[in-house]
Amino acid sequence: MPFFASSPLEQFQIIKLVPFTLGPFDFSFTNSSLLALLTILITFFFFSASSHNARLVPFPIQTIVEGTYSFVFSLATENIRKHGQSLFPLIFTLFSFIFFVNLVGMVPYSFTVTSHLIVTFSISLAVFTAINIIGIRIHGIAFLGLFLPGGCPLPMAPFLVLIELVSYLSRVFSLAIRLFANMMAGHTLLKILAGFSWSMFTNGQSAALMVLHFLPFLVIVPILGLELGVAFLQAYVFTVLTCIYFNDAISLH
Repeated sequence: MPFFASSPLEQFQIIKLVPFTLGPFDFSFTNSSLLALLTILITFFFFSASSHNARLVPFPIQTIVEGTYSFVFSLATENIRKHGQSLFPLIFTLFSFIFFVNLVGMVPYSFTVTSHLIVTFSISLAVFTAINIIGIRIHGIAFLGLFLPGGCPLPMAPFLVLIELVSYLSRVFSLAIRLFANMMAGHTLLKILAGFSWSMFTNGQSAALMVLHFLPFLVIVPILGLELGVAFLQAYVFTVLTCIYFNDAISLH
């Protein structure tokens, strides 16, 4: 079978590397688990290398990490007006993990962890749970005031509470689906274009036609650059929205 003859969705297949089941539950170690673990290790060593023998005049890796640190710190403190600094470690970890997972997924023959809805939903659900726990710890029962705007007419209260509740619960799904859909769509498009280009290139009957068939490969280059931008943009959007949701829960706005 030709190299690119497989389905463009085959790259998202979960493969059990170490099968392990306990009753009805499947705890197998998969390619998704492996890439997530490798991403965590890569991120850890990347940031460790930047802080090792740090200089007053930073070297390239140190410059990148310090710039990332300042960038995420600004996101946390500007979007979370109260307790932004105390929540910064969580926000920084979230941004770093999603960004590096997206980047590792761009490496050929690797696996994009965030291209699966169950992964992005688990992350968004964990963030959503943390938001509610922190909001309840700060405000107690007054946290429910988030669902009833001030000055609301009493007859309209049940309808507004229902609307606000549905809108509030939809946040966990919007965070998960936005990240999953963008990463899956982009990688699928790349695989389709690569397969199409390779088929044209290998089916050329003459040297001149093979040169012409090489042109579709040039289309992949800007698409690849766009996907790198999407990898950063999706990590940024996920982080910004998380900060906004934290601010709503803390400030009750």
